[in-house]
Amino acid sequence: MTDKIHWGIIGCGGIAAKFAEGLKVLGDAELTAVGSRTEDKARAFAKKHNAKRAHGSYEQLAKDPGVDVIYVATPHPFHMENTLLALDSGKAVLCEKPFAMNARQAERMIDAAKKANVFLMEAMWTRFIPLTVEIRQLIENSAIGRLRFFQADFGYATDRGAEGRTLNPDLGGGALLDVGIYPISFASMLFGSQPERISSHAHIGTTGVDEQSAYLLAYDDDQLAVLSAAVTTQTPGRAVVAGTNGMIKIHPPFYRAEKAVLVTGDNKETVIEKPLEGNGYNYQAAEVHDCLRQGKLQSEIMSLAESLAIMQTMDKIRQQWGLKYPGE
Repeated sequence: MTDKIHWGIIGCGGIAAKFAEGLKVLGDAELTAVGSRTEDKARAFAKKHNAKRAHGSYEQLAKDPGVDVIYVATPHPFHMENTLLALDSGKAVLCEKPFAMNARQAERMIDAAKKANVFLMEAMWTRFIPLTVEIRQLIENSAIGRLRFFQADFGYATDRGAEGRTLNPDLGGGALLDVGIYPISFASMLFGSQPERISSHAHIGTTGVDEQSAYLLAYDDDQLAVLSAAVTTQTPGRAVVAGTNGMIKIHPPFYRAEKAVLVTGDNKETVIEKPLEGNGYNYQAAEVHDCLRQGKLQSEIMSLAESLAIMQTMDKIRQQWGLKYPGE
């Protein structure tokens, strides 16, 4: 790779803006181009975030020879389509979470990346923030003994009605895919596997998506995860990781936390503070940079196999509710 990694962004919405801001923290990153369905929107986004070029279609962005890697920032139902477009043009891809709408789509994306011999990663930014890295180290070093339990919630109350993305089934709305993936992915990271047994419940609203839902995940080594998510209810956003000799209490919101308290078996409390640099989205971009420079086709921290496994877990959860999205 050259001194700088040249980024392109597909989609010009709110999450794309956050990612563009995150890139500014990295000295070896350049926002080279953005693509939108309309040239006016692409130009406005490019001007605001100092991108060199604006494209009036995703196809034009995918074919831009100056772009090394593309961040897919479109709504969930378009992740597969946009990722395949970028991969087909030989571009590395960082695809916003959830990786896809379901495991079948995730498999197509992974197969396409392998066939093209091109890097692909799910953009689960929580994995890469400093506090999460520290928590992984503490668990690996048995700071709380053997890991037994994880509890977390992520809920907010949308201020948009039935026509907004959050409650729209055509746009992959609902708590599970939008924010439930955060605690589910965190549990996957902690336990290193997917649950053997799942018990879940959801309130399906008038638009046909889960407005709030809860998941009890049981693993084969006497480990449990108790998780919940909501898009019509504000919840604390707390998380607790507990073991046989202590716990880690993560300050809310856990998915972007900068502080936690380590409680050991003798009730000794140690405060852990890991401030974010920038808005936090830069850390996942830095992981992509490292992988590209090392010639890797996937991240070891957020592997393709794990992204697929998480989608399979969420598919099983939805099956318990009988919830299908249009086109499934």
